[in-house]
Amino acid sequence: MTTGVLIVDDDELIRIGLRAILDAQPDLSVLAEAADGAEVPPLVARHRPDVVLMDVRMPGIDGIQATRHLLATSADPPRVLVVTTFANDEYVYEALRAGASGFLLKRARPSEVVEAVRVVAAGESLLFPAAIRQLVGAYGPAGGDRLRAARLTEREAEVLRLMTTGRSNPEIAAHLVVGVETVKTHVGNVLAKLGARDRTQAVIAAYESGFVTPSG
Repeated sequence: MTTGVLIVDDDELIRIGLRAILDAQPDLSVLAEAADGAEVPPLVARHRPDVVLMDVRMPGIDGIQATRHLLATSADPPRVLVVTTFANDEYVYEALRAGASGFLLKRARPSEVVEAVRVVAAGESLLFPAAIRQLVGAYGPAGGDRLRAARLTEREAEVLRLMTTGRSNPEIAAHLVVGVETVKTHVGNVLAKLGARDRTQAVIAAYESGFVTPSG
């Protein structure tokens, strides 16, 4: 199956470059392009992309607003992968909090762009633990009570702690000496209890609640 992608960036050269990279892959296809976040809702409704590559800083409707609106109004929203110049950027942090599944630097190599789209399209989060720690340490509010209200079991809390390190389900399963399906169940329970769309939002909630700290 082919993964459909919508590219949203106000820089035409960036759009051209991303299209060339993605369209060169047999399993990826760029369905449309947009130069402003305001164009996203109608293009998503028309083309039904699997992934939106979303520039975080744009005039008019920026990537944060566009992501928040898309995820709040679409019954089956695509995955959002933020594209940014700087990793340690408050805009990136707010886009992740709004529901983006990860971020990608504009200077990323073509192979990294392709792999990022595939990972996000598969339903995974593109987590960079060190970058998330840095972002939360710089911009994250402290003292949130989402973890306390979620009432995670001891095993669910252990799984969440391992999620914050960027471990995949198989890696968590190996660490806990349990089956991958068991881990998937625990991860699903954690996301449901936290009201998190995916692992990225769960990890951010863990940091903001003080469950784990940016300093380790």
